[in-house]
Amino acid sequence: MASYKHFSVFLYAFVFAAVVSTAYSSLSPDYYDYSCPNALSSIRSVVEAAVQKEQRMGASLLRLHFHDCFVNGCDGSILLDPSPSIDSEKNALPNFQSIRGFEVVDEIKQAVDEACGKPVVSCADILAVAARDSVVALGGPTWEVRLGRRDSTTASREAANANIPAPFFSLSELISNFKSHGLNEKDLVVLSGGHTIGYARCATFRDHIYDDSNINQRFGKELKYICPKKGGDFNLAPLDRTAAQFDSVYFSDLIHRKGILHSDQELFNGGSTDALVKRYSYNSKAFHKDFAKSMIKMGNIKPLTGSKGEVRLNCRTVN
Repeated sequence: MASYKHFSVFLYAFVFAAVVSTAYSSLSPDYYDYSCPNALSSIRSVVEAAVQKEQRMGASLLRLHFHDCFVNGCDGSILLDPSPSIDSEKNALPNFQSIRGFEVVDEIKQAVDEACGKPVVSCADILAVAARDSVVALGGPTWEVRLGRRDSTTASREAANANIPAPFFSLSELISNFKSHGLNEKDLVVLSGGHTIGYARCATFRDHIYDDSNINQRFGKELKYICPKKGGDFNLAPLDRTAAQFDSVYFSDLIHRKGILHSDQELFNGGSTDALVKRYSYNSKAFHKDFAKSMIKMGNIKPLTGSKGEVRLNCRTVN
């Protein structure tokens, strides 16, 4: 009887491990190798052209992938336009009149479908690959994107409002938010490093420069010329001093109290993440390496695979 129980426990553990392994490995870097071997090169060509034309587009494509994964997993739901059945995430507070890059995604989708001869690559996978290629185009690290995601047939503005980290979040709120998505403090710091590229709207940093004390006074004064107390909500400021280059300057800026967003400066404000910010400020190699790892980890947040979801014919609408 004892040996039978031992065998049952062993069998259960084996089956459980197999299920977990299968769920985690359902995404694969070579998912399209046979169905569309030119898929990734097609995505890269469009992204490189878009970033060369407008460097800000690199940050926009990276941000699209972030905001997509933080709602109901990396399922392309952020790309869906409003309709009678779709409460579009494009209208959520973190995205409305702020998120960009949808036209480039449309261009990528067209190019990939032509290369494949039919719709094979999901819009969710396009976002994941485009985010990686954008980082590379701006001098950042590369990584193997795990593929095989399928596209959501729904979207949720409410979920987007609730799950996308806000620029006014405290450190504890940021940690809690990332933890709810299976990401730890290291992931929080290193993925926030994505703010080494791109720009922020005045409306997202006004409270920080006028109300917070943990900001370099001269830096704050400079930002006030860009962002008055009233009006100018869409005026832009670079998220770090080298906004068109993927480097570690973002972390150096935080150490000198020059974080644009309240949530950015919270990462270096006497809390548990200070040490990581210091490390990445002088070790760009470590930042690049860890960023790649965390991007892979984020890309695995609740993907739709197998028979779930669909491969959209048009990234803006369900089939």
